[in-house]
Amino acid sequence: MTEPYDYARGRLRWAAYWLLILTSTGAMTGRVLSVTAPDGRTPFLSANDRSRWCTIRSLVDAGAFEIDDVIVKDPAAVNFDRRFDKSWHSIDLVRHRGRDGREHYYSSKPTLLPILMAAPYWLLNRLAGVSVAENPFYVGRVTLLVVNVLPLLLSFLLFANLVERYGTTDWGRMFTVACATWGTYLTTYAVTLNNHLPAAISVLVAIYAALAVWRERDLAWYWFALAGFCSAFAAANELPALSLTAAVAVALAIRSPLRTALLFVPAAALVAVAFFGANYWAHESLIPPYAHRGKDGPRIAEIDGDFTSSLDKGAVPESLRDDLAQQTEIELGPDTIAIAKGDRRWTLWDEQGQHRLAVVQRVAALDVHAWDDWYDYEYSYWTDENKQGVDLGEASRLYYAFHTTLGHHGVVSLTPIWLLSLVGLVLMFTRRELKFRGYALLVLSLTLVVLAFYIARPLADRNYGGVTTGLRWMFWFAPLWLICLLPAADLASRHPLFRGTALLLLTLSVVSAMYGAANPWTHPWLFDYWVYCGLPVPGAGW
Repeated sequence: MTEPYDYARGRLRWAAYWLLILTSTGAMTGRVLSVTAPDGRTPFLSANDRSRWCTIRSLVDAGAFEIDDVIVKDPAAVNFDRRFDKSWHSIDLVRHRGRDGREHYYSSKPTLLPILMAAPYWLLNRLAGVSVAENPFYVGRVTLLVVNVLPLLLSFLLFANLVERYGTTDWGRMFTVACATWGTYLTTYAVTLNNHLPAAISVLVAIYAALAVWRERDLAWYWFALAGFCSAFAAANELPALSLTAAVAVALAIRSPLRTALLFVPAAALVAVAFFGANYWAHESLIPPYAHRGKDGPRIAEIDGDFTSSLDKGAVPESLRDDLAQQTEIELGPDTIAIAKGDRRWTLWDEQGQHRLAVVQRVAALDVHAWDDWYDYEYSYWTDENKQGVDLGEASRLYYAFHTTLGHHGVVSLTPIWLLSLVGLVLMFTRRELKFRGYALLVLSLTLVVLAFYIARPLADRNYGGVTTGLRWMFWFAPLWLICLLPAADLASRHPLFRGTALLLLTLSVVSAMYGAANPWTHPWLFDYWVYCGLPVPGAGW
């Protein structure tokens, strides 16, 4: 039998929640209002957020996704510093042929999120005539408050409501809200445009709606629609979160197959259409730019003969150009050059006609492919000879598995409150009265699957998320793990030693979150200490 709700104690707990939420929001706001790039010219802290800002600026100012005019200072210059505006240039770029038949630079980020994030700047630009090129700090900081801080504030309130509903002790509930507001990396990323916060907030809303259906048996239409929309939007920002979308769909279908089909699925489909439509609008390709990396496009011609000796010298024979024109109607100019890309593999680049092709010499014929490696361009950082540090990738999967969990970029080592979430998972499985076994199974399975996915990635992708304060690809799990933490916090409230340990783990988690609070695009403190001790890291060899 459920005990009656104690409103007096509930009001006291909510006073504590508000205190935690507002102090965390105030800290984030203060950091946003003072955020400044290392060069002092913009509030854009890294190549990652500059890439999105380039799209936002070009969209609002020029109505285009091409960002050449944003990043290129002098097109005729060969020297990098003279050619590009370093305050806007980003390594997170791709280059490909646009609708005008010429190659252009684009952000490598999926397009939907920057379109949505452009809304605050569009309003400032149209209503007040403010330009981000002339007022980067004003526009940048206002945008961060609108798209990061305000949604986080609302998500904290939503999470506190969940804690109040499913927690059993005063101390456990308040401790869990303290973990949410101060102990994760979500607040760290409030000072920069990124996809991790929208993903995590979407996960929270989706789970809130799903729990209303699953636990409370509330079959209102809006819970199904909200769960579908938000779980899909989480996946649009973090592709592995598609596993959550599928899992939530199955869970809701068990409760009501008809409502899931008529409400959840169309809401999720709406996000999918927007995601792929935005990519096609920007790039004339349904898939996002990061999928156009390190591969040839479809084969468009096969030309008899062995052209190895000529192509190795950088020359493209006239006979090859003639045969290609006959088979594909692509006419390469006489100045087309061949750029070696490996053993018997080249890129043909006609700068005048803006044509680029990938060719592979077989035994007695040359395979010609449409060029599809958008990361392969002049000045690109993402070539083997230009990448540095952790971006070179971790050679050993064993080391990578260790450091992504318990090492210098470890999910647990940097945010040790997740140890309490592990305890909470055990409690959810073993204590039938909690009625959270299904949820625990969902979280455990998703965590293991997604971690395994990242550990199994090829060398180029085993880079810990680049120069960043933590394994940012797992941040969207924070709401899921925080809910798991609640039973452990309730248990700790009854045992002084357990309670003290929980407080220590929270303190260490806050230290990690605050270490990169000024700029989350820095290495975590454990990595910095690892380097200080002279231990090997990616880029230096093991």
